[in-house]
Amino acid sequence: ESGSGKSTVGRLLLGLVAPTSGSIVIGGRDLAGLTRREMRALRRDIQIIFQNPHTALHPRMTVSAALAEPLRIQGGVPGAEVAQRVSRMVDRIGLPQTFLGRYPHELSGGQKQRICIAGVLAMEPEVLVLDEATAMLDPQGRKEVLDIAWRLNKERGVTVIAVTHFMCEAIQADRIIIMDEGQIALQGAPREVFQQIDRLRELHLDVPHVSELALAMHQQFPGFPADLLTPEEVAEAVANCCEEGQWPIVNGQRSTVDANEDYPNADHTLDRDTPSPPLPLSQSPNLPISQSPLLSLQHVVHYYMRDTPLEVMAISDINIDVYPGEIVGVLGHTGSGKSTAIQHFNGLLRAHDGRVVVLDQDLNDPKVDIRAVRRQVGLVFQMPEAQLFEQYVGDDVAYGPRKQGLSREEVRARVQHAMEAVGLPFAEFKDRITFGLSGGQMRRVAIAGVLALEPRVLVLDEPTAGLDPQARRQLMRRILDLQAQGITLVMISHNMEELAEICDRLYVIAGGRTVMEGTPAAIFSRAGELRAMGLDVPDVTKVAEALKARGLLPAGEVIYTLAQAEDAVARLLAQRSGAEGTGAA
Repeated sequence: ESGSGKSTVGRLLLGLVAPTSGSIVIGGRDLAGLTRREMRALRRDIQIIFQNPHTALHPRMTVSAALAEPLRIQGGVPGAEVAQRVSRMVDRIGLPQTFLGRYPHELSGGQKQRICIAGVLAMEPEVLVLDEATAMLDPQGRKEVLDIAWRLNKERGVTVIAVTHFMCEAIQADRIIIMDEGQIALQGAPREVFQQIDRLRELHLDVPHVSELALAMHQQFPGFPADLLTPEEVAEAVANCCEEGQWPIVNGQRSTVDANEDYPNADHTLDRDTPSPPLPLSQSPNLPISQSPLLSLQHVVHYYMRDTPLEVMAISDINIDVYPGEIVGVLGHTGSGKSTAIQHFNGLLRAHDGRVVVLDQDLNDPKVDIRAVRRQVGLVFQMPEAQLFEQYVGDDVAYGPRKQGLSREEVRARVQHAMEAVGLPFAEFKDRITFGLSGGQMRRVAIAGVLALEPRVLVLDEPTAGLDPQARRQLMRRILDLQAQGITLVMISHNMEELAEICDRLYVIAGGRTVMEGTPAAIFSRAGELRAMGLDVPDVTKVAEALKARGLLPAGEVIYTLAQAEDAVARLLAQRSGAEGTGAA
């Protein structure tokens, strides 16, 4: 988890910090005995990619210049080869060559991180340290970066050390080391580590849903293997277990098995729609047709640097409706226009075409009180801890209410309520130094600062990006608590499991346009289309796909939560067990 010492280990390897005691040996050389020149040479061979790309790119340098500079200065690469390496690496991270002429302010957060990764990979290091380097990327971006890292490992023998909170990334490693409070708490091969679910939870870490599913089935059906890591392995194991029995599903048709039989997992099924094929928005079961939307983007178009030679169309046809009491998820690949779109909800950006209707007010109307709108629609940006500036937590949360001219008593009451709402006890945290908090706590302070304005709608842009698993879970619980208090929420995320668990409806944006809308069941039933847009689906959905490919589940059944997967697989295995018992009798 955050603060366990993972990133410190990476910095020690590069000599960015010195050990208080002990020694660091790389290639048979003790770092303590190296001269400054030898250390510089070592750093050409060991490269680190940090989590936050915003501090790594010079605002007045194009992407091409930023990538070329370290090659010339640190790598001593000849001028003719520099351009070739830069061009090659931009291709390998999946960005067009046209990006070479762009400046950092023209890039999304994920695109900036890809550029940083390209710069490091262009140095052709012997050791590559990824310090949460994929935290800000979309699923396709994460896959591309990791594919490059693993290819360097297999083809060139590059040693890869990946500091990560994504368990799906850790599964691909040869060895996993888990740290806690500055010490190694657990280590071993992925199959060994991910069977120790109770220990992982003690360490406040996530467990891959595939591993949880396998272990849950092993506990109910002891013959089922517990050390499975991939969706394909689970499907293969289910098929093997069912080979000799009668099938609940044969050639896509249900048998006479009682599909309503109770299983332990059924108690944990989320209160969501029964999976069904995609429906048009007007027919989505959860949609409160009788109400008007609180927020509505209708064919919205927006340009950056409009009417200049650098004009860029950021979004071209965005349509989003948000109804009272909903949690609406917005997903899309890096640079698709998600963040641009949601910044229209409170007038931070103005539409160049189309309509933006917020709380029954057309924001194109010059008479609209935009400040009043912003008090009702709170926006929390990516990396919201960058919004913090006051020394003390209480003062930072109080900043907005004070600007509204409220009385001291009212400000205090709002601050206390907002802090308690995000899980920061007022008495304990109000006088804490803001920048002495953990990353997850700082993010909750930023959200509390918006909640103190008492908005009707809260818009969250990647609220869990970069947080450790425990902080993510805590924040997700707080988001559900806010919905229970009557706040309507809009959330951008690349985490498909999060969106599947908590959202009532989803919108998919690609190329600046709204391309899908509907319930989680409707959206995740279109896995092929999502992948074509650089997105992904929950791992349990991949398990369902693999089972369908073997004829074990009907094509129309959609699974997108762990509870649904556990129930479906348990029914398959229970039918097999029942068939065996009948045969024995």
